[in-house]
Amino acid sequence: MLVLALDTATPASTAALVEVTADSLFGVAEQRTVDPRAHGEKLAPEIAAALEAAGARPRDLGAIVAGVGPGPFTGLRVGLATAASMGQALGIPTYGVCSLDALGRAAGPGRVLVATDARRREVYFATYRDGERVFGPEVARPGDVAGLVGPLAEVVDKSAGEGALKYGDVFGVPVEEHLLHPPGAALVAIAASRIRDAAPSEALIPLYLRRPDAVEPAGRKPVLT
Repeated sequence: MLVLALDTATPASTAALVEVTADSLFGVAEQRTVDPRAHGEKLAPEIAAALEAAGARPRDLGAIVAGVGPGPFTGLRVGLATAASMGQALGIPTYGVCSLDALGRAAGPGRVLVATDARRREVYFATYRDGERVFGPEVARPGDVAGLVGPLAEVVDKSAGEGALKYGDVFGVPVEEHLLHPPGAALVAIAASRIRDAAPSEALIPLYLRRPDAVEPAGRKPVLT
């Protein structure tokens, strides 16, 4: 079955095609652009380019897997809205996966800190052991992460994600610099059992972690005194 994976939870927008068989999976094509202000413009062309590279059409897709964050509001909505609309239009199921989990899985064996840039001098982060999440996801200032999970040099062996690279001097653990954004194949691998079991389609609920900045006004301000 040909599966489309989408992720826009980081400054990168990713569209990947993965072939899922009864007992394995392999990547077919992947398109990625790193531009935090262009997810809306780049994602659809990336999907088209991935399909063209694979010699496939949208009707050849059997499922869609989307990274649900955590990530900034605007970029994350682009990927999830695209996945949901394509799933409805094609009549195929959609499945959500925590974007940090894809990095944790791709990092392989060992103890890993995954951190992505949450802006405002904060990171979204989680820790993993052999690809399984141990702590998180949470959002915090880089300097506060050790206070939440323990001394990093003692609880993790390495780190991944563009947040880990950006704040590497704060975390003080080796960075897997080839692994900065969620790989499409890892997203699909995490959802593979649901895909093979033909599990019901899931609502793609964004994982923001932060509350919206906009709040309802407390009341009208007097203009006359």
